[in-house]
Amino acid sequence: MATFLYRIGRWAFRRRRLVGGLWLAVLVLAVVAAAMAPAGEEEDLSMPGTESQKAFDLLDERFPQSNSQGAEARLVFRAPDGQRVTARENKAAVEDMLGSLDGGDQVSSTTDPFETGAVSEDGTIAYSTITYTADAVDLTEPTKSALEDAASQARDAGLTVEIGGSALDAEEALGGTTEIIGVAVAAVVLVLALGSLVAAGLSLLTALVGVAVAFGLVSALAVPLGLTSTVAILALMLGLAVGIDYALFITSRFRDERAQGCEPEEAAGRAVGTAGSAVVFAGATVFIALVGLGVVGIPELTKMGMGGAGAVALAVLVALTLVPALFGFFARRILSRAVRKATGPGSEHPHPVPTAAGRPGLGTRWARFVLRRPVPVLMIAGIGLGAIALPALSLELGLPGDESKSVKTTQRRAYDLLSEGFGPGFNGPLTVVVDTSESGDTRATTDLVVKTVRGVDGVASIGDPVLSRTKDTAVLTAVPQTAPNSGETKDLVQAIRGAVSGVEADTGAGILVTGTTAMNIDISEAMSNALIPYLTVVIGLAVLLLMVVFRSVLVPVKAALGFLLSVGAAFGVLVAVFQWGWAADLVGIEQTGPVMSLMPILIIGIVFGLAMDYEVFLLTRMREAYVHGASPGEAIVNGFRHSGRVVAAAAIIMISVFAGFIGMSSPTIQTMGVGLAAAVAFDAFVVRMAIAPAVLALLGHRAWWLPRTLNRVLPNVDIEGEKLSRHVPALATEPDDVVPQLPVGRHRR
Repeated sequence: MATFLYRIGRWAFRRRRLVGGLWLAVLVLAVVAAAMAPAGEEEDLSMPGTESQKAFDLLDERFPQSNSQGAEARLVFRAPDGQRVTARENKAAVEDMLGSLDGGDQVSSTTDPFETGAVSEDGTIAYSTITYTADAVDLTEPTKSALEDAASQARDAGLTVEIGGSALDAEEALGGTTEIIGVAVAAVVLVLALGSLVAAGLSLLTALVGVAVAFGLVSALAVPLGLTSTVAILALMLGLAVGIDYALFITSRFRDERAQGCEPEEAAGRAVGTAGSAVVFAGATVFIALVGLGVVGIPELTKMGMGGAGAVALAVLVALTLVPALFGFFARRILSRAVRKATGPGSEHPHPVPTAAGRPGLGTRWARFVLRRPVPVLMIAGIGLGAIALPALSLELGLPGDESKSVKTTQRRAYDLLSEGFGPGFNGPLTVVVDTSESGDTRATTDLVVKTVRGVDGVASIGDPVLSRTKDTAVLTAVPQTAPNSGETKDLVQAIRGAVSGVEADTGAGILVTGTTAMNIDISEAMSNALIPYLTVVIGLAVLLLMVVFRSVLVPVKAALGFLLSVGAAFGVLVAVFQWGWAADLVGIEQTGPVMSLMPILIIGIVFGLAMDYEVFLLTRMREAYVHGASPGEAIVNGFRHSGRVVAAAAIIMISVFAGFIGMSSPTIQTMGVGLAAAVAFDAFVVRMAIAPAVLALLGHRAWWLPRTLNRVLPNVDIEGEKLSRHVPALATEPDDVVPQLPVGRHRR
């Protein structure tokens, strides 16, 4: 591996114009493809195989006319204080407003609340439903403006008017203030860590190239693959974070090699051969964790995992090819000021720069401190993370709806008005689907189901059944007495399913309960069932991969256990912020509530891969020193001396990038930003920089122990570059036109 990547680095350095041109062409093609592609649709969350999903599928089959509609808007009206919405002047204002919309462009139908009975018992609140012929993403600006103008017209007449539904929903916009701040912080950290504007700019530029290509490909494939804006944002978030880190790691190694006297091309080859090997295996762990999300069985989660994995793969390719190519253009300006002074102007053959004899760096001092006090460090770090993880015991899961939006949005205010006028359960009705195709008497069976459901405690009302064209399927709407995401409503779903099971047995009909709340219950249960298999597959493969990398049994096991601590603490932060409201104002969270159902397994998948990034980056130098004869303690100090500063900078960059997405209005993205930023902070600075060296110090030589049987079976990938040091003299003399190939023949031992 190291020899092959060494060839890649030297070849990219020599052929820098070709490599740069190829990446520029790929970037242009991706941007053009994205610009020409139609906008993707925001699909509803689905969970194949669950009862709620089977009900939705049956509705699509038996009621095709009801599923052909596009976006929907719900106009909610409230009369002025002391008045009723049914008063003559208020009723006239509502009818005038609806009249201005009826027959408008892209409008399919409007409902009159006074004819449909959509008026609250006290007569103060009413609502009208407007359906459109196009989906929300295809609604034109004039259509949306007409809706908002109609609401303003009714407000001028003295009514309170809010707009719910999907008509005003829009794809999450990128480039907000917080994202820009996150990238700016990353740039500052790069400058401080590398001491060179050019080196910092190179890392940022290459990461942006990879992200732009990934984002362009996701946008271009949005329609054929059904990718949503959340997939694109996740690809952007991960691609930017790991892209900067991978470029930083290789750039730092290139500078080290140059400081030791290597010529630029040789330094590029060595940097890609050693640090590039770590990048490949770090990227592989992230890739495995993200692709492994497919085992859960949720299509949207699978797409998010594949989109993120693609962005990570592109970041690795960019780091291995474009980064060394740019070394060729800016070889000398990438160096620190001390190295440039030592080499003199115009010199391309520097002598080794002597190490400063003054006070050792912070990383070295910290490593020596941990070596002196491993037990206290281990106990304080472990107990601290355990305490932070305690709120996770109160974790509640749900699907975000209008109730999770800011109270400043009209959708949230419409939700609150409907809850006030029609009860808290009105915004989360349950749909009961009765399939009598195998039982016969639809009317009698449906009446029995209505009677059974009405008798379940917690049901506020149940509507009249709606029959399909073939009269073999009926749909009932049951309104709970409690809010959609409350525990009582979730219990009600299970109670209804239990009650109608007897009707199924007596009549032979198929009775399915669905709706947002039912779907949430089914998804949560499915993900709970898939969590253990997912962790087994992903962690098992990653531990095996790390065992190959580090030739050790205990190091991979330690890495996996440390990850569980960091992700547990991250869940504790999510509960404290999003459920309990701690520091909610600080991060811009205006409404507390359950954590989105997808978040636990999604964060586990992403964080596990990123945690292994730092494990590989930090321990590679330790392993390299150990195999070259250093004692276990000396190896730990060596790892922190060479990689501690880079890993710390990389972690701060990743935290900044993730935190930059907290300011977005999407609850999903906000939760992901907080969770990932917290998890990276805990994992990098507590687990990898405190717990890991403390455990290694206590284990001593046993940390690097590998049974002889495994030593013979496992392939030797030589991530430390031991073989590379033996082959460099021959490889460095290869002609410039040699294209890198897998090492064979004389390059094997």
